[in-house]
Amino acid sequence: MTDHDRPAVPAGEAYPPVTVVVATRDRPGLLERAVRAVLEQDYPGPIECLVVYDHTDIRPLDLPVPAGRALRYAGNRHSPGLAGGRNTGADEAAHDLLAFCDDDDHWLPGKLRRQVELLAARPDAAAVSCGIRLEGPGIVKERCLDVTEVTLSDFLRDRIMEVHSSTILLPRSTWDAVGPVDEDLPGGYGEDYDWLLRIAAHGPVAIVPEVLVVVDWHGGSFFFGRWAMIVEATRYLLDKHPELARSRAGLARLHGQIAFALASGRRRREAVRELGRVLGLNPLEKRVLVTVPVLLGLLSGKRVLRLAQRTGRGV
Repeated sequence: MTDHDRPAVPAGEAYPPVTVVVATRDRPGLLERAVRAVLEQDYPGPIECLVVYDHTDIRPLDLPVPAGRALRYAGNRHSPGLAGGRNTGADEAAHDLLAFCDDDDHWLPGKLRRQVELLAARPDAAAVSCGIRLEGPGIVKERCLDVTEVTLSDFLRDRIMEVHSSTILLPRSTWDAVGPVDEDLPGGYGEDYDWLLRIAAHGPVAIVPEVLVVVDWHGGSFFFGRWAMIVEATRYLLDKHPELARSRAGLARLHGQIAFALASGRRRREAVRELGRVLGLNPLEKRVLVTVPVLLGLLSGKRVLRLAQRTGRGV
């Protein structure tokens, strides 16, 4: 029997123990909200919440820890950043079911219970996800998929933002099969997408059709305006995943992101060449429409991103 053939949830153990990894830098207020939501899950089984501090001093939280829950702390022993924090958490986890939550997001009470129940019913699944609700200044928007699973071909065609790092639950067998989060991606940009491509290559991601995670949508990110890094990281992904070429629409999407970042970084000649590649792959690729005004100097890349994020989208 291979690892993929083994059931993710052991027979006779309806609600097995779960380790939830929360990687953090130095955001104590947001972190406390995320950890409290983990500890207060209505999950009948044991939960270990493992907070991984990213090369900062460990500051224990003043939170009640209910029966059946454990709260532990660790320092990131890998490279700085989210990837290293998540990998440290997986190394240190006490249990074979793993879940992850960004420190600025938080879960609704039924998240783990609904996901573990679905994973038990779907032994073929490599992981489980769920719906999200974006909350931030001027926006409250729910995003749920109307499908039972997401496959590799789906991820090749589109990033599928509803499958978010804070929604994923997976068995240790999947983690071991696909490997850790890539710590070599330039700037850590696209690390979630790279990881999801590898997970989906191992098996489908089953979907709980409910909003169970609240994603903090604050209209900006660490990557905001880091155009050269975005270009480098996206090209890294294209080189690492030759299977992306199976989808012309998906390939056009990624080259469209490169074109937009080049135009935003005022590398206009390169952006025009990249746009030509996009049009050859998919003339209907929507990123052409947002890149041209940037090329012409009518809008800045940052302005376009802000407008997109007000609708709960990226570029």
